[in-house]
Amino acid sequence: MTVKKLMVIGAGQMGSGIAQVCAQAGYEVLLNDLKDELVGRGLGVIEKNLFRQVQKERITSQEKDEVISRISRSTDLQDANDVDLVIEAAVESMDIKRKIFAQLDEITPEHTILATNTSSLPITEIAAATKRPEKVIGMHFMNPVPVMKLVEIIRGLATADEVYQTIEDMTNTLAKVPVEVNDFPGFVSNRILMPMINEAIYTLYEGVATKEAIDEVMKLGMNHPMGPLTLADFIGLDTCLYIMETLHDGFGDDKYRPCPLLRKYVKAGWLGKKSGRGFYTYE
Repeated sequence: MTVKKLMVIGAGQMGSGIAQVCAQAGYEVLLNDLKDELVGRGLGVIEKNLFRQVQKERITSQEKDEVISRISRSTDLQDANDVDLVIEAAVESMDIKRKIFAQLDEITPEHTILATNTSSLPITEIAAATKRPEKVIGMHFMNPVPVMKLVEIIRGLATADEVYQTIEDMTNTLAKVPVEVNDFPGFVSNRILMPMINEAIYTLYEGVATKEAIDEVMKLGMNHPMGPLTLADFIGLDTCLYIMETLHDGFGDDKYRPCPLLRKYVKAGWLGKKSGRGFYTYE
């Protein structure tokens, strides 16, 4: 199957990034969110990103305009009635995702592939909300989407081989690197990354070292581009906590228990860069 037109659900940081790279690759994109102002905000981020590329002479002004022209606004899931692919990038909640997928199953044509950008939730469980589990798949993009090369492609229990192949081929057209992963909590990226971040938080919690020292050890000693506590702030401490809880629930293993300090910060509203304060303070 060939993908020509797609819908991205969720115009936030991830959704707008996915819409941008798809439009840049020549796809016709519907950017959908609950309110037009949210879609407008997402389009504003895309225009800003593309304008930066024009300034750096990576693309021309005409190419920027062509990319923008391939993105249409949507606030109604019914607009997905003629798309070949849907990539859902809504809030990380199983109830919300299952509800969206059940609706999409009724709205979209029979051939349409339904993909989710979930960072940790089971693809098989999301697929069970539809009558086409063989056409449901995970496409986990990395943040920031326009910059990061990796896409984890996650097979659900019933995902068909031809559906996987279509998504792998499409990912290549986005100038991304597809990596096949099976359906386990956290997949590969977050199953490895989040316990490392959680352990860094325990190291701070237990007074082993200061936050600056912990980050410096990982940057200079392990050649990480940023320290784990800085990275946690960038990801969002609420997101880190949610993924750790998903891992803990999914595996039933106490090695995935979230650090009490992480819980405390989230309860305090210290969510990282987006709230102005996490492990570090942001202007």
